[in-house]
Amino acid sequence: MSASLAEQRVEMRHLQRENEVQAAKLRELELQKTEVDTLKQQLQAQAAELITIKARTNVTVNQVEALKRDGEVKQVAFSASLLASGSGTLGPFNTHTPLTFRYVITNIGNAYNPNTGFFIAPVRGAYHFEFCVGAGGHNSHGSGAVLVKNGEHIFVAYEHQPSGHGSSANGATLLLEVGHVVFLRQWVNTLIYDNGNHHSTFSGHLLFTM
Repeated sequence: MSASLAEQRVEMRHLQRENEVQAAKLRELELQKTEVDTLKQQLQAQAAELITIKARTNVTVNQVEALKRDGEVKQVAFSASLLASGSGTLGPFNTHTPLTFRYVITNIGNAYNPNTGFFIAPVRGAYHFEFCVGAGGHNSHGSGAVLVKNGEHIFVAYEHQPSGHGSSANGATLLLEVGHVVFLRQWVNTLIYDNGNHHSTFSGHLLFTM
């Protein structure tokens, strides 16, 4: 009887140790599961952060490209004189006549067309234009041109002297929308002179976008 009780006690202690070992293994498994869950959460957070970084990178790249395009658009300037070569006098005409300035020395942005004489605004902004007309001197005819915006007369430059050479100039700053057209018209019944010294000129440039 006494031996049986001792054996039972030994077995109980053995079972307790096994239970303790199993409990320790269970705690270890639970700890590992917690670590795995934590790693999963960290990976998910890193994945979300990576997506955010990619999105921000895409936005930054798009902004840089837009700035590059905007920078290209901002580079708008031209200067041209009336005759492609030689010397001569235009007019007189019995109506206002569009002028084509064919000798181009600067055309950054290609907004000025030397075949039509038209400047077409590539971007909304403030533009400054200057023009000058050469006068050869004539008893009956002066020399003049008018700056035109979309068919509207803006400013006129006019000179009339019976003899000798002279010139008249003017300029204006205009707010233009994309596609607005600016050019010069020779004033009715006038003469405009030009030669290799480029007395009659048309220039313009973008001041700033808006």
